[in-house]
Amino acid sequence: MSRILAIDYGAKRCGLAETDDLQLVAGRLETVFTPQLMDFVKHYISKHKVETVVMGEPRRADGSHPEIWEDIVAFSEKLKKAHPKVQVVFADERFTSKLAVQSMIAAGVPKKKRANKTLVDGVSATLILQQYLEQQRL
Repeated sequence: MSRILAIDYGAKRCGLAETDDLQLVAGRLETVFTPQLMDFVKHYISKHKVETVVMGEPRRADGSHPEIWEDIVAFSEKLKKAHPKVQVVFADERFTSKLAVQSMIAAGVPKKKRANKTLVDGVSATLILQQYLEQQRL
């Protein structure tokens, strides 16, 4: 099989998560600065067989998209063009940052580490990917 890569896209940095080759478990990969994201993804895809990239789809409470949505769509289009064999899908990412912080609290992560946005972004990407995997299994 092949892996699934998830991206929690942000204006400054992007959290990334990946599955194992059997697509059973989602795990935090790393966080990269947004201008370096395409290079990172290209390198990752060259080293690993990737079937799907799951992009977090942000929505406000009223269901509308925030301003960053245009950047996310533009990135996804560039990704599709660069890697036409890789499926790019969107998954609802509402509340993932909040859930990421709550899960770190539950895991006993100290407050100082929870303030690290890099860690939060990576955990958010993992939650997006885990939710996507669970939906695919239904």
